[in-house]
Amino acid sequence: MHLTNVAVREEQERDSSAVRAVHTEAFQGDLEANLVDRLRMTCGDRLSLVAVHAEAVVGHILFTPAFVEYRGRAISGWGLGPMAVRPGFQRNNIGTALVEAGLAALRMRRGAFVVVLGHPRYYPRFGFQPASLWKLRPEWDVPDEVFMVLVLNKEALAGIEGVVRYRPEFHQASEG
Repeated sequence: MHLTNVAVREEQERDSSAVRAVHTEAFQGDLEANLVDRLRMTCGDRLSLVAVHAEAVVGHILFTPAFVEYRGRAISGWGLGPMAVRPGFQRNNIGTALVEAGLAALRMRRGAFVVVLGHPRYYPRFGFQPASLWKLRPEWDVPDEVFMVLVLNKEALAGIEGVVRYRPEFHQASEG
């Protein structure tokens, strides 16, 4: 099946249960769905997009604030994730459409970077590269190649190094 009529738009309040179902199905569990629900309640400054096919939500992507503290100042950026596409709709470029729409919107907002903890063969197509090349490290112990950054403002990141901090909800999710 190849889908051509998928629209990407901002998540609306009425989409919350469908977004939850997308994450639960795609990840075969509640961890990511619970994280999205928690972030929806606590993080006003977020970008949440859905992919819609035949009036049904088939994909979702979330971007939330992230930052690097360096020498007494915080450099603001974004964390991509979670992102999910319903299993029956995967491999139809829905994830690509979500990432591209999200990154286009973020380029219009403030923020020096976007980080992602993701597949090293998927995200480079969007311009992501290992964050270690920019001397940025994740909060968690993960392989270097899965923590990537897309730099939106090279001047803001020039000479900056350190640990990228996500919102506290990500720690609560990993703790269960």
